[in-house]
Amino acid sequence: MSRRARILSALLATTVASVGLLASAADATQVAAQPSATSRGVTIPAFYTPPTTLPATNGALIRTEPLRLALSLPGINGPLPGRATRIMYKSTDNNGQPVAVTGTYLAPTSAWKGPGARPLVVLAPGTMGQGDQCSTSLALQKGLILGIGGGRSTVSIGYEVLAIYGLLAKGISVVQTDYVGLGTTDRLHTYVDRVDEGHAVLDAARAARNLTGTSPAVGFYGYSQGGGAVASAAELQSTYAPDVPVKATYAGAPPANLADVTAAIDGTELAGAIGWAVNGFVQSEPTLEPLLDRYLSDAGRTALKDLSTMCVGDAIFAYANRKTSGWTNNGQSIGSILQAEPAAKAFIDSQLIGTTKPTGVVRVATGINDNLVPHGQARTMAADWCGRGGDVVYAPINLPKTPSPLLNHFGPLLSDQGTAVNWLTDRLAGRPATSTCSTLPQQP
Repeated sequence: MSRRARILSALLATTVASVGLLASAADATQVAAQPSATSRGVTIPAFYTPPTTLPATNGALIRTEPLRLALSLPGINGPLPGRATRIMYKSTDNNGQPVAVTGTYLAPTSAWKGPGARPLVVLAPGTMGQGDQCSTSLALQKGLILGIGGGRSTVSIGYEVLAIYGLLAKGISVVQTDYVGLGTTDRLHTYVDRVDEGHAVLDAARAARNLTGTSPAVGFYGYSQGGGAVASAAELQSTYAPDVPVKATYAGAPPANLADVTAAIDGTELAGAIGWAVNGFVQSEPTLEPLLDRYLSDAGRTALKDLSTMCVGDAIFAYANRKTSGWTNNGQSIGSILQAEPAAKAFIDSQLIGTTKPTGVVRVATGINDNLVPHGQARTMAADWCGRGGDVVYAPINLPKTPSPLLNHFGPLLSDQGTAVNWLTDRLAGRPATSTCSTLPQQP
């Protein structure tokens, strides 16, 4: 076993062994009036219940509390890999309405060895699920989240700890967003909604600035759902958050074209993600709800309700390899219905990423054999950005194709993670990257 593999194995083992470690007590003056909630047998701390009135400014902090990490070791200069603060901050959803978003700010123990002030990376998590118990900030606290019994069992593992701790080891501060509605108990998570996700990423950077009182150079990191979120944020920065100084973005396996992704995921191990997307679409665009009433069978309604509280592991166990044609009353797939109905198609088309030049240099990494979040649509996003004058580093990853779409998707995440962290670190240290737009037409 390689040294890197041994380290990753030890990290995962320690994470699982740390189940039950709790965060420091919340500031009673901040959350005493907020009730706790429960999702699939897991108690959601009162911290995650938003107040009735939100600040006016995007990125304004609503509340904070110290967060004890499940995986933390004593060090000479403080706990390793650093100190964490759970945050709730104000953002704006895709309908222009105020929304509370949670996340975690992590200050590293390691020194920053690059020039200038310590930089900040906003980490957008990959798919965690739609239940509030699935949020990455809660996973950082508990490591492994379990709810058992009553036919509503759940399991969630904080796998983003590997990328987060890799960045902290470089001396880079990290702020992680939970996204709109994931963790916060007032609404459903709007899964893969590009505007909600892009705003949540950009406002997380603002929240970190408000927490620390500093204005560092900013990078974005995300894979899969996170890759789409940071790609969207890089596009939206110039109009939504020009005050956020984005230097570089790592966008791995971005779901840039939801029509292509929906068709690819149907019938795979991650088929349940289509239910999360549809649930989020209807919350973002309530006028789509009559379509559900028209097309969904009783089995489909049950599946979408069930999925609304599930984490990714739950969905794989319960809905792997299901076809959404079994959720409709006419045998059509969800994807084909979304494309056939004008209102639904217009909404899906509005979610396309690649229509605006991104801010800063972007490394687009995509497995050429990824048939879950299809390689072709990620490559098209990179090419579209190049055509709009974007500074793009296109990185096709060639791994052997397996019979499992899930493995074809997550293989590049693991094989490219170290390279991605190093690439982002170099950009934040001021080392330039050479655009590959001129050679992209010759690349797979």
